[in-house]
Amino acid sequence: MGGGLAPYAADESQSRGRQYDEPGPTFRSEYQRDRDRIIHSTAFRRLMYKTQVFVNHEGDLYRTRLTHSLEVSQIGRSVAFALDLNEPLTEAICLAHDLGHTPFGHAGQDTLNDCMRDHGGFEHNLQSLRVVDELEAKYASFPGLNLMFETREGILKHCSKRNARELGEVGRRFLERRQPALEAQIADIADAIAYNNHDVDDGFRAGLLTLEQLRTQELFETAYREVRDSYPGLEDRRLIYEIIRRMIGTVVLDLVDETRRRLDESGVASIDDVRSANGPLVAMSDDVHAQHVGLKRFLNEHLYTHEQKLEMTRRAQTVVRELFDAYRDDVNRMPPEFAGRAENSDGDSRARVIADYIAGMTDRFAIKAHESLRC
Repeated sequence: MGGGLAPYAADESQSRGRQYDEPGPTFRSEYQRDRDRIIHSTAFRRLMYKTQVFVNHEGDLYRTRLTHSLEVSQIGRSVAFALDLNEPLTEAICLAHDLGHTPFGHAGQDTLNDCMRDHGGFEHNLQSLRVVDELEAKYASFPGLNLMFETREGILKHCSKRNARELGEVGRRFLERRQPALEAQIADIADAIAYNNHDVDDGFRAGLLTLEQLRTQELFETAYREVRDSYPGLEDRRLIYEIIRRMIGTVVLDLVDETRRRLDESGVASIDDVRSANGPLVAMSDDVHAQHVGLKRFLNEHLYTHEQKLEMTRRAQTVVRELFDAYRDDVNRMPPEFAGRAENSDGDSRARVIADYIAGMTDRFAIKAHESLRC
């Protein structure tokens, strides 16, 4: 652990490089440069005001897309370090995975996807890649952030065959049914671990989840008993935090152990072997995975579809749909750079420009833009 890169890790000396050639960094690795470009991007800053579960203005202490991305990064880095994988690459992927997410969380994404149904659809994963490849406008020599291939590969977790055919090399693995680098696999699971456990915290803080409900989940109940045995008089606020940190610890330790076992059993000796594997090699054991999935189902039933959340979902759907319709009817309602692109396009391309603009909005900006439609 921590003794240099494993032979199957992503090594920048063997990377497929960047889309546009540029001089290498002086004091950083290539993947550290990617991480820094992501952190300095406009899309990353906007995550501060984008919904994770609760709309940004509903409370200052709830997680946003930005804090979620930082928490995913922390989990991902820990797992990568434990497995002697490329930590800066893992960090870059984790920090970038939500750059293309709409305002209002999944409610916003689902509504924008419905608006784009006849124009290729909308998927935040693909939009995140679009952000780093095209939409960020900072550098004189190239569009986007010009990230390394392995970072871009990790950002694109899911992709239809139709879209994959249009993405060139980065979409090829979806056509050939190949695996991404281990660092990308870690980022995917770190995302799931972070939102599962931290949504428990936010749901409890909001009063939408109770201890009695949560104790029906094996992962929570095991940690609950451990904390109560050690600290019988602990108040709820610290009790919940102690439980969540133990749940995360349980899942992460299991993930590391099970992944080590799979790597040893598979005999992979290079990143090419990883790509050729029959399935992902980064995984939890069956028992812990079942507990993890059970908690996810519990949250779907008791938090994400809670009446208070459904009311927010309905408002978000109205905002996104009416914004899309208004910009489709009059592109000049958008800022000049978007209006100009839309005016010079038609059909699917015109709709995509509108989707780019809406997806880039923060929650509060979208609400303000929606209010301005009535002026």
